[in-house]
Formats: sequence, structure tokens, C-alpha cells
Amino acid sequence: MRDFLSHRARIEPDGEALVIAGSGDGYTFGNLDTLVDDLAGRLAAAGVEPGDHLGAVLRSRLEYVCLIHAAMRLGATLVPMGDGLTARELAGQIDAADVTSVVCGEDTEAAVIDAVSRIEGAEAGADDSDEPAADAEADTDPERESEFEFAPDSEPITVLAVDDPSTERAVALSETPAEEVTPAEWALDGTQLILFTSGTTGDPKAVRLTVENLLASAVASVFRLGFDPTDRWLVTLSLHHMGGIAPVLRMPLYGMAVVLRESFAAGPAVDDIDRYDVTATSLVPTMLDRMLDRRGTLPESLRVVLLGGAPASAELIERCQAYSVPVHPTYGMTETASQIATARPREAFAAPDSVGRPLLFTEVTVVDEAGASLPPGEPGEIVVDAPTVTPGYYGNAAATEDAFGPFGFHTGDVGVRDEDGSLTVLNRLDDRIVSGGENVDPGEVVEVLRGHSDVADAAVVGVPDAEWGERVSALVVGAGEGDPDRADLLDFARERLAAYKIPKTVAFADALPRTVSGTIDRAAVRDRLSRDDDGRAPAGRDSAPDGAADSAESSPDDDRGE
Repeated sequence: MRDFLSHRARIEPDGEALVIAGSGDGYTFGNLDTLVDDLAGRLAAAGVEPGDHLGAVLRSRLEYVCLIHAAMRLGATLVPMGDGLTARELAGQIDAADVTSVVCGEDTEAAVIDAVSRIEGAEAGADDSDEPAADAEADTDPERESEFEFAPDSEPITVLAVDDPSTERAVALSETPAEEVTPAEWALDGTQLILFTSGTTGDPKAVRLTVENLLASAVASVFRLGFDPTDRWLVTLSLHHMGGIAPVLRMPLYGMAVVLRESFAAGPAVDDIDRYDVTATSLVPTMLDRMLDRRGTLPESLRVVLLGGAPASAELIERCQAYSVPVHPTYGMTETASQIATARPREAFAAPDSVGRPLLFTEVTVVDEAGASLPPGEPGEIVVDAPTVTPGYYGNAAATEDAFGPFGFHTGDVGVRDEDGSLTVLNRLDDRIVSGGENVDPGEVVEVLRGHSDVADAAVVGVPDAEWGERVSALVVGAGEGDPDRADLLDFARERLAAYKIPKTVAFADALPRTVSGTIDRAAVRDRLSRDDDGRAPAGRDSAPDGAADSAESSPDDDRGE
């Protein structure tokens, strides 16, 4: 099998493939195929070979779309990495994925070169912590430098620049004559992508995704959502996450066009939907909330809003129903090449907490702590078996072995299925709180708190406690201008929860801290709720961590849903 784009360009060269939202520039499949062939030739001339692990540290742009398809044309495995990562973080990912070359832009070149230098310096026995990177304050902690143990005797890593390089260390692709490239032939089990998980529950893992994984995901998704060549998909999510890269990969498979935004901004994103007659888009709840806040509703051209990355509140789903927003809440992971289950709008409006039934070819089992299957209505860990499931983590056999059991891939998420097969995701398995020997499901506590009329959102975590082991603690976002009344909120909870589940600590915030993928940053929540000397959060208002309010403006997506 050749790369997806080469097939589409042969049968439909004049079909619309890509629109760059900022400029309005449009490209047919034939145009895009020519650009991809040229880039593949330049990469080959710069030394990229079939089987190489080709890194990408770029913001969303035309060249990134071309790179995604050029890597497949060359037979190289693409390793997308976040354009906002520090040099220290990039070094860890480059080394973990055995990247041989890295494509960067003008705004990421310095961090990439620094990252590569750290790896090479560590291999040579140098102490790179003596000279921290000037481009990232987070790299100045010498204790953090020891996190990565780089593999010795690695081949030099090539830095490839799509813009004019600022140093001689980077190879200018624009000045590299293109070689003639014959499209590589791919087997279904070939590793097409290595994507990193968000790392909200530990160090990011390198997830292998095969051609079969990506094809199966595309088929299952189109069977649930329905697409044809007249559709246009607005991509606002970063291309180093599954939710951003999936529409770009599926564009030639479906024959549909992608409208690409370089970054997310709530109002302009809505305007682009209207301007370009967009019919589908992927968002995380924070993004959709902001878009509705800015413009009131979304344009009528939309027929699919795939909503994932984090649980959507009942309030947001009800808001979508009131304004006829065709929302499809979804649950997915990087390890499953995107969607596992997706609800259609009718299902979402009837059961706002549900993410619907599993997709085609996908089997979901809910298991107990011993790994035994549980009946409907009983909460347990969600386990997935499907052709979309990764064959494992790259370079991490132990994590791969731990992740698989008799029923398939263990997601680490807690959920429950009802009698008709619809799935509700409650929380992460390792979020479970043990207080005084009692197990507390934070998802259950969150749902109760959200049920209070003065609460817009909440996060519940366990905070270390000398007497109880862990103390149930809540960070709450008010629905109005002021904070909810603490005593009234706790009385409300007592009527609905056993005493050991009642939050012992309650603090308030303007917004919950979230990762760029939209999931709640539980470590930041826990830190906020345990920062006082006695381990208790301040009694008054507790603001969200710096940057939390802007997290969705950078690159929200998830390794938990497209």
C-alpha cells in the first residue's frame, strides 16, 4: 500500500484538499501531491530513509500537512512533538523515540537544536545542566536534568529547517535539491506514527500506531459520523495530537477538504466555520464553551462537532441542545488512534453524561480489580479490544505488557455501561481516593457537586492526610459571579453522599487547571489544595494556576479523544 495521498491524487487530482484559514489559500489533491513529492525529495536528499524515525516540531501550517504525507511517502515513521515543549522535554522524547532527524520551523529551531545538543552532550559525558537553555526557564532546575538517561553511541541527529535556519547546525530544506522519490510500499503492521501521550498520570509514553490502526479508525469513525467529499473539516487542534492529525490523515481517504487554522482563537474559529462552510470540527469542551461565549452559537453549516479530550459537563451539553449545536461527545485515546465510543446528538441530549456506544469493530469490557468482566451498571476499568488499538509502546516492553490483558487494552479509565451498551466514563483508575480505608470515586463526588445550581465545574482529588491517608478535597468553579456558599454546598453534598465521601477541603477557582489537551491537570489541582503548611487549601478563593485559563488557546486535544 502506498501513501494515502498518492492514491487520492491519482483518482481525483482536481478535488479540494486543503484551505489555509488565515490566508484563504486553497489546494487541490493534485497541488498538494506535488508539494508533498517535492518535500519528500528534499528530505530524502537530506538523508531521511525508509524506516527512519522522523521527528516534527512545528506549529500547524501548510508545511506540516505536507510533512505528514511526505513521511508516509518516504516510508519513514513520523514522530510529532509539541511545538511548545522545552528543550529538556524535547530531548526526552527525541531520545525515547529514537528519532534520527527532526523537522523544525523558525520558532522551534532553537529548542530543537538545544534538545539535540543535550542528547549528544550526555552521550559524550558532558554535564549539560551547567549551561541551562536560555529559551526555557523550566530547564534551569539541575535536578530535572537527570530525568533522562540518553542512549549511548547513537547516530548524529539531523536538524532540518523548513524556514531559513539561524545557525549552521540546521539543514535548510529550501536549499536542498529534491531527489526523485518512489512512493514506499507499506504493510498493514508498519508503524506509521509514534505519538506521545499527554503524561497527565506520569511520564509521556511513545505510542506506536500502525497503518492498520489508522485505517480502522478512519473506517469506524466514518461509519459513526458519516462523511463524503463535500465535507470540510476545520482543524484547530495541534497536529502533534491525535485529534489534530487524524483529519489530515483521513483527508485523502474520505476525499474531503481540511480547513487548517494555525492556532485556536474562539471567535475567529467560529468565523472560519461560517466563512468556509465548514461541516465538521473536533474540539475539547473548553474550546466549545469559549466559542459559544464569543458568538452565542455556531453556524448552521456544521453537522458534526466531535467533542472529546475531557468529559463535557451536562451544562455544556444542554447549552448545545438549546442552540442546536450538533455535538457528538466522544471518548478515545492516543492508544486507540482516536475514538472508542461516540454519541450522536440525540443520544447526548438524552443522556449528557454518556459518550455513547462503542464504534464499529470495537469491543469494550468493564472489569473489576481482578480483571473479571462486570455486568451493566457496575463501574470498573474500561478495557478495549479493536483493530484500532496500538500494538504497544515504543521502547517500553514493561508498559506494553502491563497494558494488555485477556479482554484487550486496559485504558486506566473507570466507566460503566448501561443495558443498551452506552458507556459513561467516570474518572481515571489511579484517581481513586482511599480515605480511612474507604474507596472514594472522585467522579461520583464531582457529579454531585456539579448538580448544585451555583457550581459550574469541579475537580476532586485525594490530598495526603496524616490521619486518614488521603483527604477528599474539591476545587470548585462557581456558576455565577461569586463563589458558592461553602456551608450550603457541603449540606447539598451530605444529602447525596456518604459521610466519608464529603470533601474535607473545598477551595474555589475561576477555572480548573487543564493540560493543553483539555484534561484536568490533577497534579496542579492537588498542589493547590495542599499548599498551606497544614496541608489545607486557603478558605477563600483559590485562583487557577498561571496559564490555566489560556490552556485551550495553545493546542488543546487529547490522547483521550479526537
